[in-house]
Amino acid sequence: MNRRHLLLSSLALTGGLTLTACASVPAAVVTPAFASDRIGVSVEGAGPDVILIPGLSSHPVIWDTTAAHLIATGHRVHRVWVSGFAGRPAGTNAAGDQVGQPVADEIARYIREQNLDHPAVIGHSMGGWMGLVLAARHPELVGRLMVVDMMPFMGAMFGPPGATPDQVRPVAEQIRESIRSVPLDQRRLRAEQTIAGMIRTESLREGPIQNTLDSDYDVVARSFHELIVTDLRPELANITAPTTVLYVTPTGAPLTDQQLDVFYQLSYETLPNHRLVRIPDAAHFIMFDNPTRFFTEVDAFLSTE
Repeated sequence: MNRRHLLLSSLALTGGLTLTACASVPAAVVTPAFASDRIGVSVEGAGPDVILIPGLSSHPVIWDTTAAHLIATGHRVHRVWVSGFAGRPAGTNAAGDQVGQPVADEIARYIREQNLDHPAVIGHSMGGWMGLVLAARHPELVGRLMVVDMMPFMGAMFGPPGATPDQVRPVAEQIRESIRSVPLDQRRLRAEQTIAGMIRTESLREGPIQNTLDSDYDVVARSFHELIVTDLRPELANITAPTTVLYVTPTGAPLTDQQLDVFYQLSYETLPNHRLVRIPDAAHFIMFDNPTRFFTEVDAFLSTE
């Protein structure tokens, strides 16, 4: 496995994690009557509905400051917690080749059973990818979609230009096994090294590190494999919701900002009614590193007609 693949497999363990030093959300938390072995959901606030989906290995607390902002601006917030991530028991996600796609279907069931009227959906990292699945396969349910630092086909990072899912499958299988087999005494060091490149704000790194360690590594491994071998680009044309994609130039990436812009433009070129925004002065956790700009973009996204 080359250096890039090792870095990305480490990223898989820290792609969306817990923030420990967040502002508290001044609203009562409600657990809706919704039974699921794949996700848990908590609800706060009142007003138009916004669903927040965290990323790989992530706890819903990554959205603390975002939820506080949304509640203060008159929204009802639904935070998803994926089973197998950040200490939540794996449940049904403990088996099968797919995790993200059935979780997206489960969020669709939640929307229907809770009678939500075209909620806005915001997803970070793998959560953004699940938001794309949700909006593409259940377009009648989603009012608008924000994808935070994620592309529709991660496999494009693991092969030559024009690579197909089959061509990157051997790499995906290798990375899946490497995640499963990380020795216990090496997990913290690997998480620390990766998080340093994903969160610029040093004081906010420890929570993500700990939640990596609390995640089910087999669920994480299969989830990352699924991200690499599943190409959502052919499904983007099915999305009817206005979509905003926020992204950053990754720390240490061998790409200029302009080259990355072209990559995202090509990745999302078949998505109707979308807006691409590269965010400066931030790493992968945009809402941690540049919250002022992030909340500005969230406000603009929610006001889009």
